[in-house]
Amino acid sequence: MPSHDSFTDLIDLAAERLGGTVLHATDDFFAPKENLIRSSPPEWREHEYTDRGKWMDGWESRRKRTPGHDAAIVRLGLSGIVRGVVVDTSFFRGNFPESCSIEACSVPPETPLERLLSPDTEWIAILPRSPLKGDHANAFAIEFPYTVSHVRLNIVPDGGVARLRVHGEVVPEWRREGGLGRELDLAAIEHGGEVLDCSDMFFGPKHNLILPGRGRDMSDGWETRRRRGPGHDWVVLRLGVEAAVRRIEIDTAHFRGNYPDTASVDGCRAPSDEALARAEWSEILPRTKLEAHTRHLFLDAIAAAGPFTHVRLNVHPDGGVSRLRVWGTATEETKRAEVARRLDRLVRTRAAAELAMCCGSRAWVDGMLAARPFGGCDALVAASDRIWQGLGPEERLEAFRAHPRIGERKGGAAAARRWSEREQAAAAGAAEALAKANRAYEEKFGHIYIVCATGKSGDEILADLQSRMKNAPGDELRVAAEEQRKITRLRLEKLVDG
Repeated sequence: MPSHDSFTDLIDLAAERLGGTVLHATDDFFAPKENLIRSSPPEWREHEYTDRGKWMDGWESRRKRTPGHDAAIVRLGLSGIVRGVVVDTSFFRGNFPESCSIEACSVPPETPLERLLSPDTEWIAILPRSPLKGDHANAFAIEFPYTVSHVRLNIVPDGGVARLRVHGEVVPEWRREGGLGRELDLAAIEHGGEVLDCSDMFFGPKHNLILPGRGRDMSDGWETRRRRGPGHDWVVLRLGVEAAVRRIEIDTAHFRGNYPDTASVDGCRAPSDEALARAEWSEILPRTKLEAHTRHLFLDAIAAAGPFTHVRLNVHPDGGVSRLRVWGTATEETKRAEVARRLDRLVRTRAAAELAMCCGSRAWVDGMLAARPFGGCDALVAASDRIWQGLGPEERLEAFRAHPRIGERKGGAAAARRWSEREQAAAAGAAEALAKANRAYEEKFGHIYIVCATGKSGDEILADLQSRMKNAPGDELRVAAEEQRKITRLRLEKLVDG
């Protein structure tokens, strides 16, 4: 069972419903930039005009009389990997752009427009200049394997575009969500859930099931036609990550005369979507009676927790469901795998910044960037250890200098600073003695004392420092390097933790 037949089956990352916003346009004299990502299909109003000209359902700039081209910047509702775009010029016949191109960047979603427009922001071409047809849904496949947060649509030289759809795969920002260590709705679009297939969706699209929030009306859910023969309807989802299921929510909001009579939920573990045909399904939620226009919450009724990678909702015999929520916790193996997956999918500048929070050696960061893609946790850890072991003394000392002294706060990246504070939290009780011992250590060895402090008490850290004062400088550098290696491993895991 493939996940999709074409990129248009994937989520529109720029959708207003997901938080997509048109932040900027060089010109929108005839029709406002906000129309670009409206959820409704473009429409034509034959005799409607505004004080600026013909009313058009899209973004339209005036005729350009100077060199250059027009552009619009869209902040995606959810960051992700773009697999294809549709530049829809519906009803733009004598006023559509001759061609277009698309650039993308990867920055925090709250980045101000001034920063996006500055030369400091790295915009990367993901679609070269390509000809457009008028009154046509111009579809372009994209081959760019990294996560982006914003896109810039360039139209050459001017004209109108009805809609821009940016189809792709969501890449969750796990740290922003509080980390993979907490219970999450792992069927949700924002957490990487995807609806792969369904038996029928005559009245309501399958992806509605995992949209944010409750359904707005009956059209905002998944609804099948009336079944006239044997069997039942179903829908299959891939969870954002493999997880142990803790609770299920089936919401029939707005479905009153057309909700399913009963429902059940199954789960399986499959290494890929294609392997689902061979997967063995287990019953998570037994067949249960449903009610109209109701949020059904199931906790004690969970029959099998998994862990699972995919779930199947069965509705008997047919009908509509507004939302499906699958709350669960990621396995430890999954959390480690997500670190490698995240680093593989970040653009180089973002990956470099996150790696630098784990280890302050520029040579180590460069080596890790060159080793991508890792493909998995084992390869990531092996690369980290191999690159660290190959560094010279000065490169290791650079990593040491990125740390605050034990018991001391220091500037730097906010996340790395918080990590240091938490790692050293237990040292507060021996702060005065540690400060004195630190000074003696630095006088002898010429660098700060490095220890993997996680799980150690202040007294244990002080005893370790005093014991290491007996080492020869060369031996101590090797001991400190091993402690840094341990710290780096732990911090890599924190890239997807809260």
